[in-house]
Amino acid sequence: MDTLQDMFRRLEQLNAIGASLSHERNIARLLENILLAAKAITHADGGTLYRVTDDAKHLHFEIVRTDSLNIAFGGATGQPISTQFSDLPLYLPDGEPNNSMVAAYSAIHAETVSIADAYAAEGFDFSGTRKFDQATGYHSTSFLTVPMKNHENEVIGVLQLINALDENGVVRPFSDADQRLAESLASQAAVALTNRLLITQLETLFESFINLINMAIDEKSPYTGGHCQRVPALTMMLAEAVNDTREGPLADFTMSDKDRYELKIAGLLHDCGKVTTPVHVVDKATKLQTIFDRIHLIDTRFEVVKRDAEIGALRAQLAGEDAAKVNQKLQERLAAIESDREFLRICNIGGEAMKPEDQERVRRIARQYRWCDPEGPEGKMVDFLSAEELENLTIRAGTLTQSEREIINYHIVATIKMLEALPWPKHLKNVPEYAGGHHERMDGKGYPKGLKRDEMSVQARVMGIADIFEALTARDRPYKHGMKLSEAMGILKRFSEGGHIDPELFEVFVSQKVYLRYAQEFLDPAQIDLDPAPN
Repeated sequence: MDTLQDMFRRLEQLNAIGASLSHERNIARLLENILLAAKAITHADGGTLYRVTDDAKHLHFEIVRTDSLNIAFGGATGQPISTQFSDLPLYLPDGEPNNSMVAAYSAIHAETVSIADAYAAEGFDFSGTRKFDQATGYHSTSFLTVPMKNHENEVIGVLQLINALDENGVVRPFSDADQRLAESLASQAAVALTNRLLITQLETLFESFINLINMAIDEKSPYTGGHCQRVPALTMMLAEAVNDTREGPLADFTMSDKDRYELKIAGLLHDCGKVTTPVHVVDKATKLQTIFDRIHLIDTRFEVVKRDAEIGALRAQLAGEDAAKVNQKLQERLAAIESDREFLRICNIGGEAMKPEDQERVRRIARQYRWCDPEGPEGKMVDFLSAEELENLTIRAGTLTQSEREIINYHIVATIKMLEALPWPKHLKNVPEYAGGHHERMDGKGYPKGLKRDEMSVQARVMGIADIFEALTARDRPYKHGMKLSEAMGILKRFSEGGHIDPELFEVFVSQKVYLRYAQEFLDPAQIDLDPAPN
């Protein structure tokens, strides 16, 4: 009766183990749980779990446990497999199967091998086991070696149990019931492991595809590829800091592993819509740049204006005017032309905010100089700058016109459209919201939806801060230098006070020194100044 009760108890334990294995996402912990469950259900003192290597030529030690020796390697222990546990070859140098080693035999022939006494067994080489016993004082006696076969009947690993113990702690052979339970567990474990590996492979493939998109953006523009990698990194840094917060309004925010993965994917995809943005807009390093910098066309016009001035001076001399006075006027004229030329070259850079008086000077130059455009009506003099050139050269800050800014801003609309079109699984359903909200503002003045703080998730607000901070400190933009840490943090502080970013998240950003950890990893040391925190 006791035996029957014990059998029912172990069957219930087996069912519970099978259910728990299907829920484990971490492969190292999954492998550890498989071995520990097998040891528990068969009352084994020790055990080893091997996995078949990718080339199907070796068995690799994944988990090693011996309770009585307090040995625990691999799995969630953090202890790497000792070098004494080298991979077991499945085939000999001549290509023949390695049938002398019991674990290899079990894997090659997909058979369970039960040995009552390793020291009395024939047909297998236990010399390695004997050396281990001599070194540790252990006595490896009973062995149960079970192949782990997946749904395609392929052996993907081997479960080896050592020294079954009776109720008094005495070593005994593994029973038939032990073998059936171990085989059932090995089958369930193989399916769980295969499923986890398939999911991991699909996740890896999916992330590789995302990186492929970012690589395409990088190849399209070297000024945004780094952004697509740095923003997710900073997003996760800040999100983890918020997750660790135990006081204040954000104390209730927590993330599971699934939540972390979802946010990571959103971070990687937050600018995927930039694949639709024209290169000449993304890479616009100067105000007149399109496919090339058109300032050189302006230089050519100035040379034409200079030539016309010189021709006019020669004609004046031929008409009898005083040569000295004519030449003096010519030199003054040429100096003024050169001054205006150099001024427009400076305006074209688009660095600091343009003063109103400088914008007016550009307009005056556009009207003052006249030239004969060879592409216009024959003989007709036109303004020195076209309306489009005038618009670009009078841009107040940066290098983009309003229409070009709208083109740039459209990338977030494209991102949302692209992401919302995908059939996201349940654990990734929030990716479009997280990725699509990083240009919104807390006061509702952001884009594209004009969302306010309470209409956004914490994750989307986190990504908004990460996106801005990365842009402020980035060193690879064509139109500016990367800001120093103190300057960027000062701007973020003003943004937090002005309704642009979440002040509570900014407080965590500062108090947990997230900005400093990011800076130490991604910024030039020269950008990390002595006073990195805002006043």
